[in-house]
Amino acid sequence: MAVGDLKTDQGVKDLNIYLAERSYIEGYQPTQADVAVFEALGKAPNSSNPHALRWYNHIKSYDLKKLPGEKKASILGSGTAPAAAAGGKPAAEEEDDVDLFGSDEEEDAEAAKIREERLKAYAEKKSKKPALIAKSSIVIDVKPWGDETNMEEMEKAVRSIEMDGLVWGACKFSKIINHTKNN
Repeated sequence: MAVGDLKTDQGVKDLNIYLAERSYIEGYQPTQADVAVFEALGKAPNSSNPHALRWYNHIKSYDLKKLPGEKKASILGSGTAPAAAAGGKPAAEEEDDVDLFGSDEEEDAEAAKIREERLKAYAEKKSKKPALIAKSSIVIDVKPWGDETNMEEMEKAVRSIEMDGLVWGACKFSKIINHTKNN
């Protein structure tokens, strides 16, 4: 978003809208970009622009010369950037054509052909795989009320439960030993 001339009401309104969701002009701490906009603004905004007024009073509380960064304002429209007025590069010339990550939008035909062949091979390989059926294993721990409970009958009662997709597996009986000490 570009903010126009900060000496006009529309420019201050644009700044207010920009600062509605931000605390600073750039980043998460005050920088020289905030100083550039602060100086371009010149005076405190009126109360009809609460976000800009909050930001203005906050920036005013800092020692402006000690804030980090370069003194540029990326949100200012052309002709109002202090760097351009001070003899620096205009805002439009500040952007370099340097691609730091080396991504090239131009792609040669051979690389495109290789990529398409790999995508076809992957799609063909994936189509031959059988569909995976999701399964869950559940262990049910059934404990008797007492020592005289018939465990085979209890197993028959549990296995009598029937549902779609339910398959009963192995059953294991184990003896519980009570290790209590008598004092």
